[in-house]
Amino acid sequence: MKMKLAQKLLIGYYKTKLKTIALVSPRKAGEMAVDIFCTPFEGRSNKRKPPPVFLKAEKISFEINGLTIRGFRWLPAHPNGKKILIVHGYNSYAYKFETYILPLQKKGFEVLAFDAPAHGISDGKRINAYLYKNMLLKVDSLYGPLYGMMGHSLGGLAASLAFEELPDPEKRKLVLIAPATETERAINNFFHILPVEEKVRETFRQVISEIANRPISYFSVSRVIKKITSPVLWVHDKHDPICPFEDVKPLLSADLPNVQFHITEHLGHSKVYKDDKVCDEILQFFSRHIS
Repeated sequence: MKMKLAQKLLIGYYKTKLKTIALVSPRKAGEMAVDIFCTPFEGRSNKRKPPPVFLKAEKISFEINGLTIRGFRWLPAHPNGKKILIVHGYNSYAYKFETYILPLQKKGFEVLAFDAPAHGISDGKRINAYLYKNMLLKVDSLYGPLYGMMGHSLGGLAASLAFEELPDPEKRKLVLIAPATETERAINNFFHILPVEEKVRETFRQVISEIANRPISYFSVSRVIKKITSPVLWVHDKHDPICPFEDVKPLLSADLPNVQFHITEHLGHSKVYKDDKVCDEILQFFSRHIS
C-alpha cells in the first residue's frame, strides 16, 4: 500500500520520539507504542454526508467506559423476528456498509450499526479489540438478542471474541469478512513500520496483555473459531494486504463443520465486502433456515 506524505512524516516523528523516550524508560516507550497502535488516524465520518439510508434510521446511543457510542437502527416492514448487527473495521465507520441495510430489511431483519470508539460519530480517541468486544456485548444486552453479526477486519476479531461469551451461540450466526485473524501478525506489521528495540517490544506486549488480563494469543480469530458452535461464514480474499490469507490457510483443512469459507480473488481487504456476490452470499447465509 502506498503511504501518504503526511503518514511518512508522522511515522518519522514517532520513530524519533519512541527512540528518545526508550533511552529514559522502555516502559514509557512501550506504553506510547501501544497508544499509537490503538489510535486510528482516519475513520471519522463527520465530514462525509450521510448516505440516504442513514437519514431514515432511528438514531440510538449508549455509554461504555465513559464514552458515548452512537449508532443506527432500521426496522423492517415485515419482521422475521431476527436482528443483525453490522460491525465495521479499523479506520472505518458504519456509513461504509450502506449497501447491506435495505437488502437485510427486505429479508425481514432488524438492522443495527454502531460506530466504534474513536470512529465515525462515536466518542473516544483509541480503540482495541477488547474494548470493541465489550461494546458488542453491551449492544446485545441493550438491543438484542442478536441473531447475527457481520464483522469486517478488526470488527471481525471483536465479533468473534464477543461470540465466545454470548449465551446460546448455536442460535446465532457470525459472518467474518477479512477478519484481523492473528493479532501477532498485526503487531509484527506495526513494528515493521515503526521499528523499536526489543525491550520496548517486550513492554508493548506486556501492556497489550494487561488490557484484557490475557495473553496476546487470546486475540486470535483462529483460536475462537475452533471453540464456538455458531454457524460461521468466513469471507477472505487471497490477495488481502492487510489481513493476509496466509493466516487463514491452516483453517481451511481443519475440522470445522460449522464454518463455511468463501474465498475471493483480487478484491483485497476493502473491496471484498462491497462485492455483489459476497453481499448475496451473506444475505443467503443469514436467511437460511428462517421460517
